[in-house]
Amino acid sequence: MRSAGSLIANGLCWVLIATHGSAQASDEKAVKVFLLAGQSNMEGKAPTALLNLQALAPATKDQFAHLRTGDAFEVRQDVFIKYLTRHGPLSVGYGSPDRTGVEFEFGHMLGEHFSEPVLLIKAAWGGHSLCKDFRPPSAGLPNAEVLAAELAKAQKQVQADNDKNHRNVPLPTYDDIRNQYGASYRNMLSEVVETRNNLGTLFPELKGCKFELAGFVWFQGWNDQYGGQDEYESNLKNLIHDLRRDVSAAHLPIVIAAMGQNGSKPAGGALKMVQAAQMAMNDVPEFGGNVRSIRTDNLVDRAAEDLYPHWKEREKEWQVTGGDHPYHYFGSPIWFTRIGHAMGEAMLLLLPAK
Repeated sequence: MRSAGSLIANGLCWVLIATHGSAQASDEKAVKVFLLAGQSNMEGKAPTALLNLQALAPATKDQFAHLRTGDAFEVRQDVFIKYLTRHGPLSVGYGSPDRTGVEFEFGHMLGEHFSEPVLLIKAAWGGHSLCKDFRPPSAGLPNAEVLAAELAKAQKQVQADNDKNHRNVPLPTYDDIRNQYGASYRNMLSEVVETRNNLGTLFPELKGCKFELAGFVWFQGWNDQYGGQDEYESNLKNLIHDLRRDVSAAHLPIVIAAMGQNGSKPAGGALKMVQAAQMAMNDVPEFGGNVRSIRTDNLVDRAAEDLYPHWKEREKEWQVTGGDHPYHYFGSPIWFTRIGHAMGEAMLLLLPAK
């Protein structure tokens, strides 16, 4: 993937986006673009096979009826998605391999809202933290001591692997360590730029459309429990400020889905700290009411939560209830759909009135 670093440094990143269509006719059709970013839960972890089962099961089918036409899930002809190397009309299966995430319900809601076409750009990578991978530019780098310790640890690991496997892989450098910070933030911006630049090729139906970034959704937090919890609030504020600056959209609507893996139980420890930092964005005056954080724990799929402790001995029941562990919201299609719906509701409240 082409790094956005040079684009940002040269002040060209948003120019490449914002000038698209500026010389076109005023009646040019626009495509409303929403950037969805985060780590594994934004990737999407509900098994599509389980989603298909639950869409037919009498006890759960009503949860998904609005997403279906006849006996199949809709393939939207007015909502499109790009998720790294995959792109096309929005349908199920745009999560991790053979899985679906929040994008299906969220995209459905935005598609129903707009008369213009909608495009979702998903920039999500499992295991990526805000304190390191998505670290926004304004957060700066950790101090030299921290970087030196990381370098020593990385070099020791590579050297041990070389010795064990009789290899001669070059040892990491100081620049290698530095460049890891903010790499996902830069790649996220690159996803937007590259999609804009190749819009008509990726989506022939959108050829000639004006590219309009209309909102941002953030669904992340797990990895920051392991060293990033103390600075999560400041990093998230910087992420919002920096993103709006780098896309030249001072009032870009932003929805943050707070960590909710605690489900019906009270959050504790580092999870509670990250969750609180995410919810605190509702009270930041300079965001001007254009940022909304939502809870996800209160949307828990209680059937999956109750069964999970017994999933091994009740495997047949689990196969029609859940498909992953608590950190992935049990892989519950119901929970992921509810979260997508809450994201959509929050975004619709932030969007300018028609």
